[in-house]
Amino acid sequence: MPRAFVIVLDACGVGALPDAAAYGDSPDSNTLRHVAQLAGGLDLPTLGALGLGSILELEGLPPAAAPALHGRLAPLGPGKESVTGHWELMGVVPRAPLPTYPYGFPDELVYELARATGQRFCCNRPYSGTQVLEDFGEHHLRTRELILYTSADSVLQIAAHHDVLDEPALLHTCTIARELMSGDHAVGRVIARPFIGSPGAFLRTTGRHDYALVPPARSYLQELGDAGVAVHGVGKIRDLFAGVGIDAAYPGATNEQAIASTTELVRSLDSGFVFVNLVDTDQMFGHRHNVPGFVGALRAIDTAVADWIELLRDDDMLVLTADHGVDPTADHTDHTREYAPLLARFDGDGGRRHDGLLADVGASVLGWLAGRDAPALPGESFV
Repeated sequence: MPRAFVIVLDACGVGALPDAAAYGDSPDSNTLRHVAQLAGGLDLPTLGALGLGSILELEGLPPAAAPALHGRLAPLGPGKESVTGHWELMGVVPRAPLPTYPYGFPDELVYELARATGQRFCCNRPYSGTQVLEDFGEHHLRTRELILYTSADSVLQIAAHHDVLDEPALLHTCTIARELMSGDHAVGRVIARPFIGSPGAFLRTTGRHDYALVPPARSYLQELGDAGVAVHGVGKIRDLFAGVGIDAAYPGATNEQAIASTTELVRSLDSGFVFVNLVDTDQMFGHRHNVPGFVGALRAIDTAVADWIELLRDDDMLVLTADHGVDPTADHTDHTREYAPLLARFDGDGGRRHDGLLADVGASVLGWLAGRDAPALPGESFV
């Protein structure tokens, strides 16, 4: 039975979308190009051979001599975040922009949140997830007020120190918040952010949990399920789809965990679809504009992809893509509205260029594994 593996290199955008300015992003936004320039070039032999440098000009990565299928993918709908990016890869297009809170959450909403959870909150404004701990962590320890914050994305985030609220209690609080954030306040994600340490040395743990909005439409994941194809999610995939269409989930809070989980699935899985999120280029390094860390994560991914290719069967499909950007030259530390790269290795890929929609990935996986299409869903197979 054939298999398909879709690997999302979180935040590895390849150029501003035409409407980037409407999202507060420069028309010159280009995450991978600027990372390559700031790093003095990229050394990624496997991704380079697959054709990453054939998609766009990247310092250190010339066009490949014999690339796999390659190109750029665009969303149909609004947004520049992980939820909508992953949804669109599987054919779910949001009907309208998800709500954002550039001035913090309204007082009446915070009051309802406090009443429903029995907690008190501080901060309540857009903030960097690491900086907010430096600025409010000591206050949080002293007052036991949970740190409530957001970003340019459609998120409500609650951070709590283990000594103030242990992880199960924080997850329970975020579950209540998820139920409350509905209707006009139906944010894409409610995120639990546990941390440890002392003032000046706070550290976020791997206990993060995302409570995503249920996708508003049918996805290619459900189409695969109806065709009898098992869907395996690695990392935050299950969370991003609120579990809808996911048959099994595997650890991936860090790239190291996600790569290990994926390697084991490549080795052992007889058939099915594996959908993977590699988060470190976004969570660990992208939002911090940490170019050396970003490059290090890309090198580790490059090595992992080489290992996977050695293990792939002739009837396997491997797709590498992204969900949005996080340009290190931006004047903010939020996501940037960008095209996603596409590298697809399968029998008959032919080294062609394919520029299309994010949903083309889901359409291609369905065609590869089930031998059919889904006319009601967006996307065109590149197989």
